[in-house]
Amino acid sequence: MNEHDVELKTPAGTADAAFFHPSGNGPWPGVLLWPDAFGLRPAMRDLGRRLAAEGYAVLVPNPFYRTRKAPVFSRQMDFAVPADREELMKLMGTLNQDTAFTDGGAFLAWLDQQPQVNKRAKLGVQGYCMGGPLTLRTASLSERVGAGASFHGGGLVTQAPDSPHLLAPKIKAEMLIAVAANDDERDPQAKATLQEAFDAAKVKNKIEVYNGARHGWCVKDMAGGIYNEAAAEKAWAELLELYKRALL
Repeated sequence: MNEHDVELKTPAGTADAAFFHPSGNGPWPGVLLWPDAFGLRPAMRDLGRRLAAEGYAVLVPNPFYRTRKAPVFSRQMDFAVPADREELMKLMGTLNQDTAFTDGGAFLAWLDQQPQVNKRAKLGVQGYCMGGPLTLRTASLSERVGAGASFHGGGLVTQAPDSPHLLAPKIKAEMLIAVAANDDERDPQAKATLQEAFDAAKVKNKIEVYNGARHGWCVKDMAGGIYNEAAAEKAWAELLELYKRALL
């Protein structure tokens, strides 16, 4: 497996990122992996490496490149700590639907420019926490995206006029939505609204609530013992099955 720190141009500037791909001649299907609110860091790099080992060329960007280079935090952050939460929310507030479209389009284009990426295969997009909405928005940009996956994505369905679920008519990819049990408890209607949007747009999808899994369960460095290995491995297996059938 090969790993490179890269810089790539976007309409908003220069984004720092990590690029992973298998050794050998390739090419391999390309995947854009959106990090959670804690950004590009070792835990996200580990996910990129693991996915590359399965036969994919994976770009993991720093979503906050406009304001900070990765790693964006010098210490472990905990959303349950008020001061940390305030800092995280302020940083997340620098991103919106427009930045998602700008960056998602640039990152997909960059993948297609790499010799390691199979241009005949569809692209995959996946995201964690805030990366869930970024995944839906990126998937809406291009028919090149054949699969999208959100893991404990936050804000997939909102009352705002730019709610990600409203982009369903523009999505041609097959979608996997893995929902944390406590997120579902807070807003049990969200999954039904998302399901209705996908079905109305004829978007092939699977939406599943992971019982007993808390928000952030897929990421190993989450504070407070949130990582749930059994549930994370189930979600990983679902992701690989999705990519196997959709990234053709």
